[in-house]
Amino acid sequence: MPASNDTPIVKTPQQVLAEQSVDPAKGLTPEDASARLQKYGPNAIEEKSQSALKRFLGYFWGPLPWMVEAPAVMAALIGDWVDFSIIVFMLVFNGVLGFWEESTASNALSALKNSLALTAKALRKAAWGDVPARDLVPGDIVRVRLGDVIPADGVLLEGDYLDIDQSALTGESLSVSKKGGDVVYSGSIVKKGEMTLVVTATGTNTFFGRTAKLVASAGTKSHLQEAVVGIGNFLIILTLALAAVLIVDQLAGMRGHFSKNGLFGLAEYVLVLLVAAVPFTTPAVLSVTMALGAKMLAIKKAIVSRLESIEELAGIDILCSDKTGTLTQNKLTLGDVLPWNGATAQDVILAGVLASKLEDKDPIDLAIAAGLKDQSTASAWTLKTFVPFDPVSKRTEAMLTDAAGRTIQTTKGMPAVILSLCDLSDADRKKAEDSVTALATRGMRALASARKDEGGKWIFLGILPLMDPPRTDSKQTIAEARELGVQVKMVTGDDVAIARTISGELGMGENIQLASDLFPEGTSVDKLPANAAAHIAAVDGFARVFPEHKYGVVKALQDAGHIVGMTGDGVNDAPALKQADVGIAVSGATDAARAAAALVLTAPGLSVIIDGIKEARRIFERMMSYMLYRIAMTVAIMFFVVTAVVCYDFFPLSAVMIIALALLDDLPIMTIAYDNASAAPQPVKWHMPRIFMISSILGIFAVVESFLLLFLSQDIYHLDKPHIQTMMFLQLVAGGHLMLFVTRATGPFWKPPFPDMRLFVAIVGTQVVAVLLCGFGAGTVVPALPWNIIGWVWVYNIAWMFLLDFVKLMIYRVLDGWNLHEGRSFFTTIRTHLSPFGSLYAKKGPR
Repeated sequence: MPASNDTPIVKTPQQVLAEQSVDPAKGLTPEDASARLQKYGPNAIEEKSQSALKRFLGYFWGPLPWMVEAPAVMAALIGDWVDFSIIVFMLVFNGVLGFWEESTASNALSALKNSLALTAKALRKAAWGDVPARDLVPGDIVRVRLGDVIPADGVLLEGDYLDIDQSALTGESLSVSKKGGDVVYSGSIVKKGEMTLVVTATGTNTFFGRTAKLVASAGTKSHLQEAVVGIGNFLIILTLALAAVLIVDQLAGMRGHFSKNGLFGLAEYVLVLLVAAVPFTTPAVLSVTMALGAKMLAIKKAIVSRLESIEELAGIDILCSDKTGTLTQNKLTLGDVLPWNGATAQDVILAGVLASKLEDKDPIDLAIAAGLKDQSTASAWTLKTFVPFDPVSKRTEAMLTDAAGRTIQTTKGMPAVILSLCDLSDADRKKAEDSVTALATRGMRALASARKDEGGKWIFLGILPLMDPPRTDSKQTIAEARELGVQVKMVTGDDVAIARTISGELGMGENIQLASDLFPEGTSVDKLPANAAAHIAAVDGFARVFPEHKYGVVKALQDAGHIVGMTGDGVNDAPALKQADVGIAVSGATDAARAAAALVLTAPGLSVIIDGIKEARRIFERMMSYMLYRIAMTVAIMFFVVTAVVCYDFFPLSAVMIIALALLDDLPIMTIAYDNASAAPQPVKWHMPRIFMISSILGIFAVVESFLLLFLSQDIYHLDKPHIQTMMFLQLVAGGHLMLFVTRATGPFWKPPFPDMRLFVAIVGTQVVAVLLCGFGAGTVVPALPWNIIGWVWVYNIAWMFLLDFVKLMIYRVLDGWNLHEGRSFFTTIRTHLSPFGSLYAKKGPR
């Protein structure tokens, strides 16, 4: 039995027909329909699309691509085709990877269009015929029946009633009964009945279309994109500034004696230095890391449709969850029956079962039948007549006989209707009404059943409470989410009482607000008053929510600085899913919801999301490790080379060595996607000043490490310049990867989590290549070093790795202490945390 629709009729069908200037017996003429189609446009969701070529070329436009493309142009000008080929390959690789990632994501508007009816039965010129749904116009008379998708918004005219499933639009968990004069929405599905309607809105003017408009306008910029741009800009500015210092120093040294070969030589050296320093492999490394992370999430029943959402999932601090099917079982269950007049609970249930047609598979009928202990008591009766539920009578009625020829009549329906049939005392009636009210405050729907006695009077038997119970794992999952620093808020289309009961049972809090109270009529969901936004952040959940409300809730929370996850399964959820930092389509979601979402769950419940958050935080740690390493190495290489040139008038690396260094450093680093990492206990974010400070300090210490070795080799051991270059090449290769072991963990590098074997083997493999290259040499390009010097360089680098790790730990301790004690001076914080008796290896929080 569907839920009733008690929405008052604002206009009568006759008034609507008059407004639309249409005769319900004849419908529109083809000429009228054509004119209105020109005026209102097609009954479709139009979408602006960008050509695939333009989207692909977009990956080669922007500050970071420009910094890579400029050296490529320079390489072509001076005829350095090896460098040119390497740079172009990496550019194309990054572009193809990004384009593939974007193209594989589903399009939300396309899925919304697929949800619309394709054809409709319309009355045109007094004749019924099939009309393409996109050609319907306001004023069309349309007939809908069982299984039809309602093709446009309209007002019902003729027919007994309709049961429609509009859950994908409004979030209501049960089908809704409609009668003449009621409004129906495009995209709803007819479950029972047959009626005609007059179309009042089409295309983007429908309830469905407004949802599509929100989807088109929704969306946020990825925090990862912002972080990559910020880091790229930092490194670009640093690199250009140091390259400028190098160029000025060399030009000044020429003192006007310029030569073509000298200028080209300087240009080539600056070129290869830029190639080594500019992080043009960053997008590829991050994409591979997230792609492998997406595979890990898929194992945990979470399909990623937008790779950047992995990073967002690691940082969400508020999760807005729909109720039905996510927090609850989406399965009506019979509660504790309240019998009356000496009847037993089984008598009340039996009367309800007999007043049902179980073959119709109505969820309410099935829930009541499940409560019957002895099914034979129902099968003993044969149904003779059955009056189905309709919005007017609001009850079902059945006449049955048994093998002995006895006849029985039973009914079930809305308690107020059943009570009106029965002759009860005022006290009993008041008691029954109070019981129904009490059930409603607990979030339970109530039906009542009755049976006729031999005198033909209806005897009230009792009340049948129905509820959609919470999933068995929901309470524990929500508690676990809270431990991870994620607040879960309920967002549902059901009433406040139902939402408050379920929320309270799950430990989410009972401060549930009507969405209409938070979004008064006339309020823009994009620009809420500050007090309204604060109130949204404070409440535990929202009831009677419509699509624009869900979108507004997400937008308000984002404007308040939160990273928001949103779950949903219907068309009504699509705008909020797309606007959220992480839109999550739950198991069984519609195509529109899955297309708008960044994450699609293939298993029911919230526990999948919690597993996803943990895995996403591990993926975030891998990306953070790479970012710290990449910045530190850029600082180390650029400052060292420029300082060495300025101080010693000596290029510490040849151009070929710089290219080899870039390859040995960057290509194996992609295996960091497989690295072992721990999940942070709280949401993680890109704290850019913190990242720049940690990596820059480590990079500067690495410069000191390299410069000290250069000083020893030149001023103490007096090696010739070719062998010094080989030594510095080995030092930067070894020191670079040992630096990764330092940056990959906030704690000591020798404690868990240990490096994944694939990362470890890749790093060791590149070190072996570098050692063999330096040990055996490569002609005049890489002069061979004595093996004892190679061993000495390695001992030197390992010693420095311990020193850099100590510096890293001190930086984290100072920064953590500074955050905890904002009132302290910076130097007081340093003195406190550099104490040799302090707890050196205290457990760190998230970066």
